[in-house]
Amino acid sequence: MTSHISYEIRGRVAYITIERPERLNALGLQTMSELADAFLEASDSASAQVIVLTAAGERAFCAGLDLKEADELAHAGKSFPQPMRGRDRNLFELILEAPKPTIAAINGDAVGGGCEIALACDLRVAADHARIGMPEAKRGMGANFGSVLLPRLMPRAIALEMLYTGRLITAEEAQQHGLLNRRYAAAEFRAEVSQYAAAIAENAPLTLQRYKHMTLKGWDLPVHAALRLDVGPNPYTSEDRIEGVRAFVEKRTPKWQGR
Repeated sequence: MTSHISYEIRGRVAYITIERPERLNALGLQTMSELADAFLEASDSASAQVIVLTAAGERAFCAGLDLKEADELAHAGKSFPQPMRGRDRNLFELILEAPKPTIAAINGDAVGGGCEIALACDLRVAADHARIGMPEAKRGMGANFGSVLLPRLMPRAIALEMLYTGRLITAEEAQQHGLLNRRYAAAEFRAEVSQYAAAIAENAPLTLQRYKHMTLKGWDLPVHAALRLDVGPNPYTSEDRIEGVRAFVEKRTPKWQGR
């Protein structure tokens, strides 16, 4: 069986790439299973400090649910798994809870479920020509994850307009509304993403993981409760904290040990 994704570690960054450009990198059952496995592997890897999710080609980051496969299953009397049901954990939630910084490198249109996997990542960067949207209202779908996350990541009225109309917004508009961190020209996109991810991965791994745990688990807590969280690795008592201070004093690059 041909793999739907590729996985590699370059430097301290794990790159997970959807390799289905002929199907606009749509999410089939095999694709979602392989994505889940790759995120679990990257999460457990001692070599990877940052995880980048991207896709092959320039036309589409991910066109969402593989509707051709869904139609074939429907004709066979079968159905795609429903959100938050079944034996397999929801892919979007798994990506959301990855214990390391995650970046969606949106090389082309991110639509429906493709938008949702981008929303599940901590940071989003896109090529200038990319469009983002949730057209589920035009397909009779539910956008379970997107309807929860989108209004939390951009102005609520704009998010609801996107959901209600199914309109795709440009990368420029997405950045204006705070949904994107960066935009890059298509010709420079891959190189810029590598530099962006590498710059984050150069920082102390325990601190990055601490930030991820604290911000995710304290998201909806009152400030006083969030301040009392103690989740993720403790950088304050780590060897890396000692090394980071010493490297600063000695004017050199820190040598992180992740402990």
